[in-house]
Amino acid sequence: MKEMPLQDRPFRLCTTSFIYPDHIIPNVRRLGPFFDEIELLVFESMPKGVLPSRADIRELGRLSGELNLTYNVHLPTDISLTDPSDTQQSRAADTLLRVIDLLAPLNPTTHTLHLPMDRGVKTPEAFQAWETRARKGLERLVPSLADPARICLETLWYAPGCLGSLVTDFGLALCVDAGHHFKYGHDLGTTFAVHRDRIPVVHLHGVDFSGPDPKDHTSLDRLPSDLFSLAVRLLADYGGTVSLEVFNLENLTRSLAHLSFVFADIPTLEL
Repeated sequence: MKEMPLQDRPFRLCTTSFIYPDHIIPNVRRLGPFFDEIELLVFESMPKGVLPSRADIRELGRLSGELNLTYNVHLPTDISLTDPSDTQQSRAADTLLRVIDLLAPLNPTTHTLHLPMDRGVKTPEAFQAWETRARKGLERLVPSLADPARICLETLWYAPGCLGSLVTDFGLALCVDAGHHFKYGHDLGTTFAVHRDRIPVVHLHGVDFSGPDPKDHTSLDRLPSDLFSLAVRLLADYGGTVSLEVFNLENLTRSLAHLSFVFADIPTLEL
């Protein structure tokens, strides 16, 4: 990459709790000294043994103080608030509330939530049915939350605008997944412009377009240069959390190296 003057890094730098093939706490111990925040991946809600224990929560709290570190939480993806079944929606809301309560002692900055949409949703009628289910699901969840604004709806494969009225009407926030924008051809600049005041966290990762199917959650140096330039331009005055949402050490170290061409104060991991 062509050398350029380094910019001050305005955002808080974060990565996931699964970089090393180990549990959450060993990852936090090894990664915490280099980052401002760790994204705690709680993708699974079943069986109960996959969730952090109360002892784990106490240790994560201790590490937070020791390392001057905050956490955000990625909520489970094995349940769905947009399920067609009322029973499954209720189960999803109850499960999400239990996970939020479990992790509450850590005072997470945000909780990232998926609202799944079937790939078969292609007509206005099908979208309206999905939005109705999404609203019913959120109505089961939001009234029990202490602070709805800490729930961030993540941009997935479908148009980010699908989430706009839900964010506004329920007092939520938006988790902008930049990699998903690039993979699925959405306009990252427009999303930032429209929702700027409601974006506390950005997921940043590379997308490899070299094969027949783009592969995301890879290193940032896999991004085409125009997309990387767009991302860093938008982040140049962004004061929230940027989570490098990758899941192994190689992709993380390469992503950090790529960011270091643009921003100052990007850590180099001690391998």
